[in-house]
Amino acid sequence: MPAVWLRWAACFGILSTVICSYSEDQCSWRGSGLSQEPSSVEQISLRCAEGSLEWLYPSGALRLSLSPRLPLGTAAIGNGSGRITACIKPATYFQGAQIYLERDGLLELLLSETDSSLRPRVHCFSWQGWEKVALFLQSTLHQDISRRIAAFRYELRGDWSTRLSLPLNKLSMEGACRPCNDTEILMAVCMSDFVVHGSIQVVSNDSEMQESIIGVSATKIHRQKFTLFQPMDGSVKLSGSIRTLLRCGVKPGPGSFIFMGWVHFGEAWLGCAPRYNDFLHIYERAQQAHENPCEVALD
Repeated sequence: MPAVWLRWAACFGILSTVICSYSEDQCSWRGSGLSQEPSSVEQISLRCAEGSLEWLYPSGALRLSLSPRLPLGTAAIGNGSGRITACIKPATYFQGAQIYLERDGLLELLLSETDSSLRPRVHCFSWQGWEKVALFLQSTLHQDISRRIAAFRYELRGDWSTRLSLPLNKLSMEGACRPCNDTEILMAVCMSDFVVHGSIQVVSNDSEMQESIIGVSATKIHRQKFTLFQPMDGSVKLSGSIRTLLRCGVKPGPGSFIFMGWVHFGEAWLGCAPRYNDFLHIYERAQQAHENPCEVALD
């Protein structure tokens, strides 16, 4: 979608009244445009790495500031260093507003109301820790606002810009399908949201979203941030799904792998997946050289 740039000052020429609002849990916000003046801008501040926003009956505008307290080892917000990446995923019923990214006094269109009528897609953007960015939600004109709700979930991380990250632009990211090297594998086993030893059972492709969904049967769960792998159909074996890019051409086949990656809006995304025997050789060689960044309990 081409970028649409608008002057921030021009918006305030139309939207004159500014109201400040803070979320009680500092992670999510829910409010109504019925109590808001049509020409007002409500200021919202959220300070979590993930959360949601739900704007009922949109009227006027919202300006959302995201100032996350990210875990140690990610981008340092406090001293203004490091790169931060945010992603938003609109609800399937998103209506009544458009979302812009505000950066350096300019607005870039992220999500139009027309886009939101299609299958919801994740929109991501990045900035340096010293930059000031915000999301600007502008209500759209409708005679009947009673059934319109602008809602989305957001996630922020300080480590998505690395090789092990979720692809931000899934259709054009170069090197996204390249196998991880030894250093990347050793870092992934320590830092990933999930580390699973298992095999590929089935691969299904989603051409519309340009994704492949890998059905994995797990032999051992080394780590999972959320319950991604669980028993199916009364079986004691654990299974789950991992997503990757369609253009990577993943095929089902024999062999045992160690799957590592990130959880993104409740879905597992593949980072590295070496064959298990190759991983053992890499790990044992690094262990002998005292170069392992962390210890892993092997099978």
